[in-house]
Amino acid sequence: MHSFSRRDFVISAAAAAAAFGLSGRLSWMASAAAEQAAAKGFHRFKVGDIDVTTVFDGIWERDHDPAFIKNASVDQTKTALRTAGLPDDKITIPFTVTFVTIGGKTVMFDSGTGGQLSPKAGKLAANMAAAGIDAKTISTIIVTHFHPDHIFGLMEKGTNAQVYPNAEIIVPAAEYKWWTDDAIFTKLPEAFHPIAKRVQATLPTWKNLRQIDGAVEALPGIRAIPSYGHTPGHTTFHVASGDAQLFVLADVTNIPAIFARHPDWHATFDGDAAAAEATRRRLFDRVITEKAIMTGYHYGVPGAGRIEKDGDGYAFVPIA
Repeated sequence: MHSFSRRDFVISAAAAAAAFGLSGRLSWMASAAAEQAAAKGFHRFKVGDIDVTTVFDGIWERDHDPAFIKNASVDQTKTALRTAGLPDDKITIPFTVTFVTIGGKTVMFDSGTGGQLSPKAGKLAANMAAAGIDAKTISTIIVTHFHPDHIFGLMEKGTNAQVYPNAEIIVPAAEYKWWTDDAIFTKLPEAFHPIAKRVQATLPTWKNLRQIDGAVEALPGIRAIPSYGHTPGHTTFHVASGDAQLFVLADVTNIPAIFARHPDWHATFDGDAAAAEATRRRLFDRVITEKAIMTGYHYGVPGAGRIEKDGDGYAFVPIA
C-alpha cells in the first residue's frame, strides 16, 4: 500500500475550486471522486461504453525560475498558485497517464517517467497494479510527443530495453521526424541533446513502432488531432463512443491552475509558444462546444473533467 501526501497529489478536494481558478459565476462542489482518486492513485470512469482509467505516476517539484514562464514573473506565478489554494514555495508538476479499454483492448496514452525524471515520480507501475491493469495486457501505447516524462517509461534506465515489447507503439510522424533528424542538434540547446540521442538510439530500432501522419484514425474509435506548438509534432487524441467524447489533451497545457487560467502564459516547455497558445485556445473551445470530457497529463488525479470559460481564461472542473 502506497501513501501520498497532499503535495504529492497537488490538489485536495477542499482546495480544488480555487485551484482551478473558478470565478464566482461558476459553481463547483468538492468531488468525492477526487478524494477517492487521491487515496488510491487512480480513478476509473466511463465515456459512453468506453472504460477510462487515469493513473498517477507522481510529481516533479521545481524551484521557481524566472524562465519557467516566459511572459510572467516569479511573483505572478506565486500569486497564481496562492490564488489557487496551492503552496507557492515550489512549482509542483504532476504526471497522470490515461488508459482506455476500447474494442476489448487496453490502450495507454504515453508511458510516464519510468522513475527517471524525479525522485517523487515513477509510481505508475504500482498504481497500475492497484487499478487492476496488467502491463502485459496493454495492446497499444499511443505517444503524444517525445518529452522525457512521456516516453522514458517505454525504456529501462541504463539499458534502454523496451518495457512493453509486445505492445504496438503509435507515434506522430511529425514528432518522430523532428527528433530523429540529425540536424536537431543544431536546433536544440546542448542540455537537451541527451534526450535526442536517447530517442535516436531507441525508437528507430523498434519493430513494434508505427507512425501516423496528421489527423487520421490511430485505432478504431481513436482519432489523432495535430496540436503542434508544445513540440513540433505534439498530438491530442479524440476518443468517441456514440455521442460521448473524450479528448486526451496531453500537454496542451501544463498545470491548469496556472496555464488554463492564464492561457496566454508561455511555459518554458513550449517550443513554439505562440502556436502552443493558439492550439490551447482552439482545443479548449472545442472541448467546451462539444461538451466533452478531457484528460490532462499534468492535471493530477482524477485528471479528468470539463473545461469552462472563466473570464479571459479557462477553468477546469474535475469529474464528479
